[in-house]
Amino acid sequence: MIKADTFRDRTVAVFGLGRTGVSAALSLVAGGAIVWAWDDNRESREAAQQQGVTLKNLKKVDWAAVDDFVLSPGVPHHLPKPHWSAQAAIDANVPIICDIEILAREVAAKSERSRPKIIAITGTNGKSTTTSLIGHILKSCGKDAQIGGNIGRGVLDLDRMHSGTFYVIELSSYQLERTHSLRANSAVFLNLSPDHLDRHGTLEDYGKVKQAVFANQMPADTVVIGVDDEYGKALCTQLKVRNGRRIVPISARRVAGHGVSVLGGKLFCNMSKKSIEVCDLRKATALEGQHNWQNAAAAYAAVSAFGLDPKEIGEAILSFPGLAHRMETVGTLRNVRFVNDSKATNADAARQALASYKNIFWIAGGVAKDGGIEPLKDLFGNVRSAYLIGDAADSFGDSLDAAKRPHQNKKTLEMALLCATKDALESGLKGPIVLLSPACASFDQFKNFEVRGDAFRSQVQKLMGIEETPPSSGAGKPSDAGEAA
Repeated sequence: MIKADTFRDRTVAVFGLGRTGVSAALSLVAGGAIVWAWDDNRESREAAQQQGVTLKNLKKVDWAAVDDFVLSPGVPHHLPKPHWSAQAAIDANVPIICDIEILAREVAAKSERSRPKIIAITGTNGKSTTTSLIGHILKSCGKDAQIGGNIGRGVLDLDRMHSGTFYVIELSSYQLERTHSLRANSAVFLNLSPDHLDRHGTLEDYGKVKQAVFANQMPADTVVIGVDDEYGKALCTQLKVRNGRRIVPISARRVAGHGVSVLGGKLFCNMSKKSIEVCDLRKATALEGQHNWQNAAAAYAAVSAFGLDPKEIGEAILSFPGLAHRMETVGTLRNVRFVNDSKATNADAARQALASYKNIFWIAGGVAKDGGIEPLKDLFGNVRSAYLIGDAADSFGDSLDAAKRPHQNKKTLEMALLCATKDALESGLKGPIVLLSPACASFDQFKNFEVRGDAFRSQVQKLMGIEETPPSSGAGKPSDAGEAA
């Protein structure tokens, strides 16, 4: 645990007692703060209490006595409507922060010599894979790397910092809007597409929140930007004009001058006068698809800033085992391959899998984002049949009708999997894929995308007649940040 020593003797209210809320409360108490913690959910309160958190009903406190307010990332303080606790803090002029801000202050309080290195990753899609890959590379190269944030462990649950530590932190927009002091030695901005606009209002405002990952960087720090979308391309140009930092563009589609590129499936570093071939990504079985090639380019650019050997980085990339719930192969039955892409909670994320495979028997649906699956129309040709579930089944069916693609409303994941498997086995196609890539949030039928993906994996294993096994990656542990981009 990291003790929040910078909050000593301050009164801190904490709302939302999920993973990050509990770790924040315990960290603050360990650092000598007075903590008032609460949650609307009785079960969450009781679970937190069992872990040693002292409760205090925030509806009955004097907010004028509160110095700081730690609000769970998944709880809104602005749009679509402030939560009652956030409104109380706003009315009392109490700063609203999150656990990332606590970590940032603890790091800043250390001497330059004893600070850990911070690698921060954000973007609409690809954050978790890139974060996990960076952690894997660092560990493979003998570094003390710890992964946390919007993935895996809460950042205050990470091991105590020292000068040789690398904190690899996935950051959602929900976390970034409450983080003001974080300095990233290497900041990665992968991409931006419309998502969570109910929380941020407009794409422009969503982008501004994401750009907070660059705040507080110094001239010696590194900026890594994906330039395969228009937003990233424009942002890279803007930052180069401002100058002052080491800016590394990354692309999986074209040569990125003074950057990192993937051409013909091979990863090249073009950051010096001589181009270096790092590795052949076609041999990286856990990094299928052009989007994963961009993730690999981002990971390389982020870690190369610390002087690691390019050959060792390349070997580590090829040995990456993959991420649970993200284009994760969970089994094969005869010639049918089952792929768990439950983390695809919007159309743009689902695009990656639909573009990577042919002969797809597609399971989709849940709570749809704005636009539904209309943005995926150009990839419907890869879909042999769709099996729709959840709240979005009817609207997704309308989109598929318009494109004259076969589909069935199966309501539940279990029934969709059974029907998709039967049709794939009987199709006579070479290498059919039964793909769970919902293009939706999970909240209508599942607690989160991890639970949805675990259910898919379990059901596939039952079909295959083998015993249930745990998820293939600990990086997919539930977060109380919501299904956040």
